[in-house]
Amino acid sequence: MSGPLNLVYPVMAQVLLALVVMVLMGQRRVKAIRRRRVRFRDIALDREGWPDDVRVVGHNLENQFETPVLFFVLCGAATYVGATGVAMTALAWIYVILRVIHAAVHISVNDIRRAVAFAASLIVLILMWVGVALRLIGA
Repeated sequence: MSGPLNLVYPVMAQVLLALVVMVLMGQRRVKAIRRRRVRFRDIALDREGWPDDVRVVGHNLENQFETPVLFFVLCGAATYVGATGVAMTALAWIYVILRVIHAAVHISVNDIRRAVAFAASLIVLILMWVGVALRLIGA
């Protein structure tokens, strides 16, 4: 099934991922403060004072506003030029799934699988951009 709004769903899923990471970060920050693992003066100017388990979620939240921004722009461009077919939609979902894997690994064990998921998601993003470019030149 292909339609003009196919890419809205993976975009919404990617936004949901960012929101989930935000909530998790908030929960971990509140927990750290309640358990007195951090003092306000240690975090007033930067995030370095937070415990590592809190900082890693903050770093992942920053990641949600790096290549995903390119994904959002791409999905808008793809929708505008009508490149919302089955292949593009599948690639969009694969991108989101890889971003979920990246976030899960980053926030939990933070090992090499994180880099693999990131690299794979970047390759998918590039393939999506190629698809939009091909659509633009009429190929």
